[in-house]
Amino acid sequence: MAHFPQLMSSFAALARPRCLALLAVVAAALLPSTADARVGGYDGIWNVTFATTRGNCSSGYSVPFTVTGSRVSSAGGGRVSGTVRRGGAVAVQVSVGASHASGGGRLAGVAGAGSWNGIISGDRCSGTWQATRT
Repeated sequence: MAHFPQLMSSFAALARPRCLALLAVVAAALLPSTADARVGGYDGIWNVTFATTRGNCSSGYSVPFTVTGSRVSSAGGGRVSGTVRRGGAVAVQVSVGASHASGGGRLAGVAGAGSWNGIISGDRCSGTWQATRT
């Protein structure tokens, strides 16, 4: 029982407005926002397979992308940047050497699909892509 007054004194110190504000800020920083939690549902490595529908570019090649929160990045090979929104809408830019392309589409669950266009080895091309989460 001798420790009870000290314990109550500690709680009283925490109840001061400045301490409560500090605790609220720390708690908010540690907890993910609702939007981040929904976007995080796409996290992981996605294997993306490209098909060319217009132009003289190779078809059927695959590239791994990483999704972390709302960011898309490379999981190996090339420079990749992009975003994923809450509903799964994705926009990505890819460059490897002088070749570059951009694409958009949608991710849902463990699959995704969309279209792309760019200049690959000097040829203007476009097509579709399909993705699966590994």
